[in-house]
This record gives sequence, C-alpha cells and structure tokens, in this order.
Amino acid sequence: MWHFPQTSSRFCDGLCRRSLLRIGGLAVGGLHLANLLQAESTSGRRSHKSVIMVYLSGGISHQDTFDLKIHAPAEIRGEFRPIATTVPGIEFCELLPGLARVADKCTVIRSVVGQRDEHSSFQNVTGYSMGQVQREGIPHFGSVVARIQGGVDQVTPPFVDLFPTMQHRPYNSTGAGYLGSAFNQVRADGEDLASMQLRYVDAPQFSSRRELLTRLDDVRRQADDHAFDDLSESYQRAFEVLTSSRLIDAMNLEREDRSVRDRYGRGSSQHLGDGAPLWNDQLLMARRLVEAGVRVVTVAYGFWDTHGGHFSHMKTHLPTFDSGLSALIQDLHDRGLQDDVSVVVWGEFGRTPKINQNAGRDHWAPVQSVLMAGGRMSVGTVIGSTDKTAAYAAERTVHYRDILSTIYHNLWIDPDTTIRDFSERPVRILPEDARPVRELIGSSPA
Repeated sequence: MWHFPQTSSRFCDGLCRRSLLRIGGLAVGGLHLANLLQAESTSGRRSHKSVIMVYLSGGISHQDTFDLKIHAPAEIRGEFRPIATTVPGIEFCELLPGLARVADKCTVIRSVVGQRDEHSSFQNVTGYSMGQVQREGIPHFGSVVARIQGGVDQVTPPFVDLFPTMQHRPYNSTGAGYLGSAFNQVRADGEDLASMQLRYVDAPQFSSRRELLTRLDDVRRQADDHAFDDLSESYQRAFEVLTSSRLIDAMNLEREDRSVRDRYGRGSSQHLGDGAPLWNDQLLMARRLVEAGVRVVTVAYGFWDTHGGHFSHMKTHLPTFDSGLSALIQDLHDRGLQDDVSVVVWGEFGRTPKINQNAGRDHWAPVQSVLMAGGRMSVGTVIGSTDKTAAYAAERTVHYRDILSTIYHNLWIDPDTTIRDFSERPVRILPEDARPVRELIGSSPA
C-alpha cells in the first residue's frame, strides 16, 4: 500500500515533496518496486556470462561430421567427402559448408570419452549417469548455476530449458533434484513460460497506480527543480517491467530481423523419431534469451539415432544443422557476445565405425566429437584425435565431465565448488578429477 507520512513541507495539492521521494513498498507478484527499478535500469548494460548447450538427441555420427576417415575401408569411411575450412589443415564433412566457414570461431574436440551407452541427456546435463541421477537427485547443471549465481536481475530467470517433451523420456531434461524446485528451469513449452507474463496481476491495481503516476507528473510541474524527473521516469519504466515480460519478448522471433531468421534457417517444430525437432528457431531463441539476461539455455536439437538409413538421414538433416549452428556462432560474434556466451554442441555418444547391414551406424560410447565456441575459449583448432577408424581416442583424451567443468569455469564458477543436498551435506558439483580443458581456457577467466 502507498503511504505518505506527514511532514511540514507541502505542495499546493497537499502532497509532501519529501514523502513522495521516499515512496517504496509497492509489491506485485512478489516483486518489489525498488528491485524492479534497479533491475530494469541495469538491464542490457551489464555483461554476464552465459552458456547455450545444444544436446543432439540420439548421438550424432562423429565420422560423418567432424572426424572423417577418408582413407579407411569403405565399410567405415561412408559416403561423404571432407572439405577445407577457414583453418588450414582442418576439414569437416562436405555437408557442413557453413560450419567450415566459421571454423576459425570454434574448436572441435575429437577425443571425448567416458560416457556410457545409454540413450539419455543425463550425462550431458549433470555429469552423471541416469541411474545415479535418479537415485541421488543430482541436479541439472543449469540448476546448479541458478543456485550459485541466481539471476542477473529480479525479473529474468537464470535457467531456461528449450527441450520439448520427447517421446523417449530419458532424452528429456532433468531438474533441480536435491536443490529443490526453487532452482528448476523455466520450461519453454509449458506453464512456466505462461506464468512469466504476470497474468495474475489484475487491471484495477495498475489503473490506480497509473493515476498516481499522473499525479506525480502534476506535482513535478509545480516543483522548483528537477527532483522528480528521475523518479517519474523510473515509475514509468517500472510499469513497463510489470506489464510485460523480457523473457516473452526474447522468445518472440517476430521481433527479429527477417534477414537474421533467414540466415539461421527455419527447420521444423515437428519431432524426429522419438527425439527432438530440428528447429533452428530454437537456436535463434537461445541467442535472444542469453542476450536478455538468461545464464543457461539448453536446446534439444534433432534426432541422430541412425541405426538404418544413416546416410540418407544425414543428407536430409545435416544442411539444416549446418545453417543453424553456423548462424548461431556467427551471430554471437556479430553482436559482440562471443566473449560472454559459451556454446557446446554434443550428444550422448558417437556412432559405430563400421556401417551395419541396414546402412546405419549403431551406438558407440567409447568416443565422440564435441563442438565448442565463444566464452573466451581458444578457437580455430582441433583438440585430440582418434585412431584410423575413429573407434577410440588416440591422442589427448578428454573426459566428458571436463566439458562441464569448462562450462562452469567460463561462467566464473569454480568446478571444485560444493553445494548442499537434502540433508545439508556438502556435495561437489563435479567429481574431483573433472578439470577444465586446458587447451580451451588458457589462464583464468577474464
């Protein structure tokens, strides 16, 4: 409720100038006006570290994207040829010309190991197997970030999950686990998103408060200085915060320039198999969300479990994959976000070196390739290698937990950090042997 204490200094309308300057306490939906003003005034001007994780449901073939073995026997090398990239000596699949053009802005790790043969996102988003996550309530890394760092302001959630609900349940994103529901993600395809529109605030409240804003304008005009200028502007901006949602605006791609949308390519919101859609709008949405202040955005992207018809599937879908991801990487650079936003693109495992009798590649947990960009990481290189059939890491093995450790590092979170579980017991966010990839980070974050 608004309250004006009595003082001796009054204007001709009976309101006290000093009392007006001490106004505070308006609360709507749990958000105090003072917080909203502060959040809005700093929005868009404060740099924050973010990550976009793109999870490739089903596990993409490393041999047919970033680690081609052109000299291997036909039953291993497959149908695709390599093409040169902007980095001398580095080659990608011929179906990835866009990514080849931004190879100087990203790094491929060809020797990522340690994952189990299980069709789930759990290892990627938590650093632990599905069974352990379910038994122990291990949280999603985005929830860990939300717990440790919170939001960049009072009106933007720290963690938004763009995973759609997929038919194969383990592909779906896990939640905050033992951290509690307060640190769950905002799920972009459900009720969480609708609640961001502040629809529970009734119109009469805003009507009366706008009348007060008008009254403040009248008082200001009668004042002998400009003491009310900043106050009135702040109230106007506060109403803008309360009656709109930065998150909703960020997800409204109609606000984006058509040429940018065309560069990303659309893809489709239709699910592929029992996995995710190959929908490039989600990649553009992720960029808009981190730009709006979200710290962690996770995207489930495509379906790559190609036990049969592998090469026809790749011919159909890799061009969309290429246009979307190359546009995201270039877009971050064009908008000056490349130092603050980290990108990681990976699946739950690679695919078998040998092509099966159904012209497919089966699950292959021993090794996979991971694409990373942004976050002040070293780029324009390849880390590690596999043997001549892309079956096993040959040089510089990188454990998959080291990828998560690198992400935490880029967010200015010490991978040795502990958080408390249900019983208030301190628990490490990652095992002790998980370390940031030294070739990516160099020294401490800037």
